[in-house]
Amino acid sequence: MADIQPFRAWRYNQDLSSSIDELTSPLFDVVSDKQRKALYQNPNNSIYLSVPQQPNAAEKAAQLLAEWKIKGIVVQDKLPAIYVYYQYFKLAGSSKEYCRKGFVCNIRAYDWEEGVILRHENTIPSAVNDRIELLEKTELNVSPTHGLYTDENHLLEKYMDEAILNPMYESEDYQGVRDVLAVIHDARVIEKFISLIKDKKIILADGHHRYEGSLAYKQRMQKQNASHTGKEGYNFHLMYLTNTESDDLRILPTHRLLKGLTDFNEELILKKLEADFIIKPLEDADTANEIITGKPWAFALLFKENAYKVRLKPERLATMMWPFPEEVKKLDLTVMHYFIIEKALGILGKDQRASTHIAFDRSFSDCLTKVIREEVQLAIITNEVSIEEVKAVCASGFTMPQKSTYFYPKVICGFVFASINETEFRTPVYSPF
Repeated sequence: MADIQPFRAWRYNQDLSSSIDELTSPLFDVVSDKQRKALYQNPNNSIYLSVPQQPNAAEKAAQLLAEWKIKGIVVQDKLPAIYVYYQYFKLAGSSKEYCRKGFVCNIRAYDWEEGVILRHENTIPSAVNDRIELLEKTELNVSPTHGLYTDENHLLEKYMDEAILNPMYESEDYQGVRDVLAVIHDARVIEKFISLIKDKKIILADGHHRYEGSLAYKQRMQKQNASHTGKEGYNFHLMYLTNTESDDLRILPTHRLLKGLTDFNEELILKKLEADFIIKPLEDADTANEIITGKPWAFALLFKENAYKVRLKPERLATMMWPFPEEVKKLDLTVMHYFIIEKALGILGKDQRASTHIAFDRSFSDCLTKVIREEVQLAIITNEVSIEEVKAVCASGFTMPQKSTYFYPKVICGFVFASINETEFRTPVYSPF
């Protein structure tokens, strides 16, 4: 099944990494314009590799990376390793501290049809193209995607717990999360990781665009390389793996924002929804997210002046015309995209992935603010997706709508980089791997 390998990470040199907080950055798809401007003030920040500045962004990243290597700003580790990565965090309204445990490694970039790495949501094409170009120019996986494996016996956690007692890095990130990184060099222990994962299928939790970028680049290189063996660096991808059976795996909801729709009319939209939904006006929009919590097929619609709770009439699910299995049809997000976004708002399912009218925001308060300020016409507030639903959809072979899940917390960029350049990727002769 899943082939994973230790790797020799490129990391900031010892002098710089003593201030690792100043070098890390959010992932490319969550970093805000304001965050980017602040991070660009540090010429050595990882943002320059993950979200390089236009024009010729990918070319600039490649040139900068070459300079960093020559100047010793980043240095490659001598031995292949697995890097243990723990994230300690709290959620709003709770005093409990969670710890999401995982490890970073190289994993073979399997094509979707091989059924080893399973996607659970669709991607946005333009974002994939950006990642392909960046990977092609830099030959570097700048940040790990997030994958899930299932191990009810928690066999690897004891080795990770032991390693994390001697951390290399400890940092508080932009999310308020404490990120801790440690390393495992012991070949016997690493073999235990390889052995356990080789019998697993991996659910891609986060990083679909970066993973699809790796797939596209691998396929391109295979065609160009007449001597392709499958062992080349371009066959691999950097991934952070966590156990689905952990109590500290959290998925937050991602709400939908609608903007730029012509002939937008609140009264007409509600009229279109009447056949499918039970509609109740809300006196206080500030609590709309709490009112729908835990209720299947329930959403809050936030307009500039009014807010409503809408809940699908159970018998109407059978009228859905999209050709999906029950595991996908009964998802809150599928219900939303079909009955609200397609039927009531007129954006056909086939057009939704690339639609400029649909935006995403995981912050309820941000959604409310944007509606009030008329930055958007409508916010659709939804509930979170469960890991059980993610597993069921992956098993069905289908996918959820784009931006269905927000696995929290996000991993950060800047701890480790993984080269797929053949010279740098190759295992040294003194290594047991």
